[in-house]
Amino acid sequence: MPHHARRHAAAFCQLTDQHVRSRSSGVDLDTNVKPYRCARYSNLPEERLVTIDIHAHVTDDLDARLTADSDAGIDLTVLLSTRVHPERASSVEQVQAEFRSLQNVVAGEAVDPSEFAAPAMELRAALDAHPGRVVGMAAAPLTLERRTLVEFVDDQLQHPSMVGIGELTCAPDAGQTIEPVVQLADDHGGLPVLVHGFAPNTEGDLRSYAAIASRHPRVPIIIGAFGGLNSMLAIELATDVSNLYIDISSALQIFVLRAAAGRIPSKLLFGSNTPYGLPAASLKTVQAAITDRGALTAVLHDNAAGLMRR
Repeated sequence: MPHHARRHAAAFCQLTDQHVRSRSSGVDLDTNVKPYRCARYSNLPEERLVTIDIHAHVTDDLDARLTADSDAGIDLTVLLSTRVHPERASSVEQVQAEFRSLQNVVAGEAVDPSEFAAPAMELRAALDAHPGRVVGMAAAPLTLERRTLVEFVDDQLQHPSMVGIGELTCAPDAGQTIEPVVQLADDHGGLPVLVHGFAPNTEGDLRSYAAIASRHPRVPIIIGAFGGLNSMLAIELATDVSNLYIDISSALQIFVLRAAAGRIPSKLLFGSNTPYGLPAASLKTVQAAITDRGALTAVLHDNAAGLMRR
């Protein structure tokens, strides 16, 4: 593993051993590591699962939120930067304004490159303020010119708590535009890449992500927000492509989540998509939907721990 990849892995403490097998039911997982352990969690009882939230955004109320998340049983949060802050809204009109901004972001609208600096600084400040409790993914705005994009991402990845790249937001039916970022992740030793997944991403975009994953087999590509209304397609693609995973935040139908856990427990990653989801509620939903202890262990911990070692 290249030096920079080892440094990113160190942010996730130590991931060792040759294979992961779920403690309770023997579900085989697509990793060669055992559940991660930090000194911070060494006093947890064996039956107490270290839960990882793979998809959460920086918010103004982060301190209080992380405390509430810990009380709910979430131990490690993967933070993403954001230019949208709906938690600041206090009226319907303000919420509408935030969601208009959100629609522009997820549609891949081009903006002045300077707009990405402040969110990146917010994320860096959050990582510095909560070492060991949060790790991060580097933003990679797809509208930036290639050289500027590489420099922007590389600069963020210098932070020792960075463990991946995301959340990528391409224009509808432009899923192929993520490939330069996936190549960059490959150059960094195979860092995980989180893509948006929900609308306005299309079926064609999800198929593009799967094709790109096939061309870059050591880069885990994570389809965000359960693929939105295309969750069934996401499940089929993740079944067929070894390094394609699904973040199950924003799961819309409980029976689809249950079916996915029955088919591909080693490909699902717990996420909350905070502030659009409430982590405690997301965790309760997953625990209610997935009753097999081995599959639940994989979804809440083992799968994410395996990806973050890269």
